[in-house]
Amino acid sequence: MSLNLLDTSNWLPLDGLAPGFDANKAPAVQYLAGQQFSVRGDVGPMTFSFDDEEVQWAAAGHAGTAAYEAFVVAEELYYCQWQSVLEPELAVSLVLDLARGRALYIGAALGRATASSVAVHHDFRPGTLDGYSATGEAISESTALIGRRVEWVYSESHAYEHIYLSPTWYTWQCLAGPERGLADTDSNTVLQVRPGIFVFTWREKVIPCGSVTVADHRDPRAIRSHGSLFGWNEEGTEPVHFTFGAHGRLISITHHTPELNPAIAG
Repeated sequence: MSLNLLDTSNWLPLDGLAPGFDANKAPAVQYLAGQQFSVRGDVGPMTFSFDDEEVQWAAAGHAGTAAYEAFVVAEELYYCQWQSVLEPELAVSLVLDLARGRALYIGAALGRATASSVAVHHDFRPGTLDGYSATGEAISESTALIGRRVEWVYSESHAYEHIYLSPTWYTWQCLAGPERGLADTDSNTVLQVRPGIFVFTWREKVIPCGSVTVADHRDPRAIRSHGSLFGWNEEGTEPVHFTFGAHGRLISITHHTPELNPAIAG
């Protein structure tokens, strides 16, 4: 008898997904070692100081020292990720655009899901880098992905598709891997970092987890993403945090009737 995919109690916990999911992760880099960054934003200053292995940071009412990973997204554009040591239920993503003098802090706070809320809350804080000239548009929410359908490959055995529906929702379907056949629609937030490069975040309601990714969509046949997943283990007692990467390609774009376009506020 086949597994009832509609029974969400059968769905794989986050720690069950982790093995092998990071096969297409880009190599981490140490290009930020020895550098300190001060970020100014509407909600106060933030500081980040990197060495070869650890970052000392203070932002959004949190601070500490933690091991980090940093990835190159594009020229002079970096994505950094770490989990707080002092507050294990907090994971931090930092996007540094040294070419444009801009940064984005995202704090992922892990709590308990309720009937009206998911387990992960994302705190978005864009700003400018002290000592750098801020050029181009500020990092801000974007509707540019709406209507796109993208196939993502995370390893030889893990593949998903995303359909970006609206400023609030996206649908995912597992095409290969232990979740094959599963699908759901979850909440998302998208911000544009540079033209064609986006921060895409999601928060799942069945599995208590959330994700932050940075994706370069400039070449629709060779999309590249770097990201992290953060949530509870199967027992709901310990946070699970890991980084990953994926290669993607654009499958199609939906073109709505103009007055029905979900990208346009009603």
